Amino acid sequence: MTQTLDSILGAIGNTPLVRLDRLVKHYGCEGTILAKLDHLNPGFSKKDRAALGVIEAAERDGSLKPGQTVVELTSGNMGTGLAIICGIKGYPFVAVMSKGNSPERARMMAALGAEVVLVDQLPDSRPGEVSGADLAEVDRVAGELANERGAFRADQFRRTGNPGSHEQMTGPELWQQSGGSIDAFCDFVGSGGTLAGTSKYLRSQNPAIKCYPVEPAGAAVIAGQDVERAEHPIQGGGYVMGDLDFLRGMNWDGFLQVDGDTARQTARDLAQFEGIFAGFSAGANVAAAIELLKGPHKRQTIAVIICDSGLKYLSTDLFA
Repeated sequence: MTQTLDSILGAIGNTPLVRLDRLVKHYGCEGTILAKLDHLNPGFSKKDRAALGVIEAAERDGSLKPGQTVVELTSGNMGTGLAIICGIKGYPFVAVMSKGNSPERARMMAALGAEVVLVDQLPDSRPGEVSGADLAEVDRVAGELANERGAFRADQFRRTGNPGSHEQMTGPELWQQSGGSIDAFCDFVGSGGTLAGTSKYLRSQNPAIKCYPVEPAGAAVIAGQDVERAEHPIQGGGYVMGDLDFLRGMNWDGFLQVDGDTARQTARDLAQFEGIFAGFSAGANVAAAIELLKGPHKRQTIAVIICDSGLKYLSTDLFA
């Protein structure tokens, strides 16, 4: 039975869930990895869900007025989702992004109607690797622009529509599509919205499900470790922010770290063995799931999110 959608917004969510049996075999593991293909959302990332959640929550509570400008910092994915949603709903959108993120993202947001403001990296930052300090500078510029224009700040790190979208959409989809067979869930942390919202829902269905934050090796502040190496190539997260709003009060069953080289290679293997063309953070998620299958969750089922598309990284060394 075919269905005609009123707009592209109806295509957000309900992404497929796929077993990564070939990759699991390649790594010599026993068990199952279930990958939710959120790179198939309209904006090619999981952040379409968060963007829709933030905007619709703001419409409901009246904090976003008709025709008001929306401003938000982004690594590119949240901005792409907001560009799509704001374009459909009639809100001008300004995306503020570090020049350390791949240029494909800026071009995509501009094509979708966003005004894109690019912020220089700090002098000691490594090109192509956005640090927490770089993100703080982007946040400062976004705040100034929002004040100057009387804009609504989408603020993906604080607005509860972000984790709410995953508690209301991603978690239920994972539970239904897997038939409730999930033993563990892990996710690379940016704002923490996906990890927090999805974990809350899955644990509400089965408190025995184990949930794990994934961070870059050398920058595992959520795990309480000292920062040895803040720079890494895994775009979209790992900003060395240990006190994220959405993770407060939540308990974790362990902490996982993945280095940039491992995330890169796993993303390449994901493409080669499973035909899934995804980005750095998806590689980090799958690499973390592999570690769980090799360790405490041998022969069990791990769920992960394929966060965004490899098309957003063609100018980087991810697939060079």
